[in-house]
This record gives sequence, structure tokens and C-alpha cells, in this order.
Amino acid sequence: MKKFLIVGLGNIGSEYANTRHNIGFKVLDYLAKKEGISFQTVKLGEIAELKIKGRTLLLLKPNTYMNLSGKAVKYWLEKENIEKENLLVITDDLNLAFGTIRIKTKGSDGGHNGLKNIQLLLNTTEYPRFRFGISDAFKKGQQVDYVLGEWDLEEKEKLKERLEVSSEIIRSFVLAGLNNTMNAYNGK
Repeated sequence: MKKFLIVGLGNIGSEYANTRHNIGFKVLDYLAKKEGISFQTVKLGEIAELKIKGRTLLLLKPNTYMNLSGKAVKYWLEKENIEKENLLVITDDLNLAFGTIRIKTKGSDGGHNGLKNIQLLLNTTEYPRFRFGISDAFKKGQQVDYVLGEWDLEEKEKLKERLEVSSEIIRSFVLAGLNNTMNAYNGK
């Protein structure tokens, strides 16, 4: 049985639950609710297990806070003996318009501290990532407040449809593969 580690990046705590920076958690919570599965607290995070057509998906929400996400990713990859190509990291991206999807096979951290820590601990930039656009609609010097701020009304209205697309992307990644998923969803 093929195993996948699907990691949603975010910060623990109710004060962060509905922030832009927590889109990774939000995507996994949406998928878990849709599939009728729940998260269990485990070492370095929360995990829900989902089986799809002979594949096992471990949905991981690290509890290490964003800047130390790599610790949880590395631990669960090694513990479950999952190859890096079967890892998908879901993160927010300021450089993409709200709701825009960009799936990549590798790349820089783009200034994202969660990705920076994952790359440091995995010692590579070559692992699949799913960037969810949160836009850069903030004034100079307001980036932290924006990223840790809650969705505005217009974004909240569009979010459910974007979360549905995001859950389809995860299914596509494990069933159709990374390249087919990139071709089908990038820019959508």
C-alpha cells in the first residue's frame, strides 16, 4: 500500500484558527470533515488517516508552530518510511492572488519560515508543495498583521469553493500523480 504524508502548515491555538497563515490547517480540516475522519494528537502534531483506492494518506498538522514545521515533517517521513516525492506541503503564499493555486515539484522557500525550516531539516528544496494564494493586499510594514489576520468578508465567501478545489488537488496528487495534478490545477 502506497503511503503519502500531506502536511498543512499553520500555527496551533484558537487565536490563529481563522488566519490567512493557517490555510494549510484549514485545507486538511476541510478534507477530514468531508471524509468523516478526525485528527488524533500524536508526537509533534495531529494526524488523521485517510484511505483512498489502496493508498494511505497521513494528514499532518504540525504543533511545532510554523517556524519549526520541519521537525514534524522529518519525524513523520522517517517514522512512516515515506519518500519525499510522496510528501505534499500545503502553505500560504503572499505572492499569489487570493485563492490562486500553484503546485510545484521543488523551489525556494519564498521567504516562508515554515518552508525554510522544512528545507533546512530535509536538506533539500526538492519536495512537492501546494501554495495557496492569500494575496499581498497590505500596506508596507503590515505583512505580519496581514498574514496573521483573519479573512475578509469577500475572501470568506469564496473560501469554501477554494477549499473544495484544494481537497480535489490532494486526491489528484495521490491518484493521478504530481505532474497531472500540476497540469490540471495550476493557476486555477
